[in-house]
Amino acid sequence: MTANTNSSETSNTFKSTIGGYTVRGRAHSLSAWFVLSLRLMMGYAFAYSGFTKIAAAEPFDAGGYLTHVAATNGNPLADLFAWMGSTAWFVEFANVAVPWGELFIGLGLLVGAFVRLAAFFGALMMLMFYFGNWDVSHGVINGDFAYMLVFLVVAAFGAGRILGLDAYIEQYEVGGETLVERYPALEYVLG
Repeated sequence: MTANTNSSETSNTFKSTIGGYTVRGRAHSLSAWFVLSLRLMMGYAFAYSGFTKIAAAEPFDAGGYLTHVAATNGNPLADLFAWMGSTAWFVEFANVAVPWGELFIGLGLLVGAFVRLAAFFGALMMLMFYFGNWDVSHGVINGDFAYMLVFLVVAAFGAGRILGLDAYIEQYEVGGETLVERYPALEYVLG
């Protein structure tokens, strides 16, 4: 009986040290369901957003957003956004990367494949949207910032292993070893 309690407590605890500071926590047994729901919510939102941009009657165009939005709101990265909006190759890149990136990030999250990689790029997109939509009149925390943190939580908790394909991809055997044993760097993109 005691062994089960300790095993259960150990499996639900986490600890991390960064810069000499250690934090510890104990997850509730329902935490996996909440992390899964965050993964699916963000997956649906991004897949839907990407799909609607791709399927729209008018092609997606990031140029106007990049050129005008950051310059009008006191954005600390206004010059960067102005450069992106006035650089033809970057606008063309964004016109493809944003809708297809959203779609692939969303699909990766929905099926639970390459979740950490998808969450990284989702967090990066949300960081760019955070600065692009800069408005601190109600404080520095807004929906874009919150969604960025959701992506980071999904990545940190390895949400692709919760009813996702990453659990199977990681265990795929190559030459008698699991994929992540053979290629340890895959732990940064799977999970």
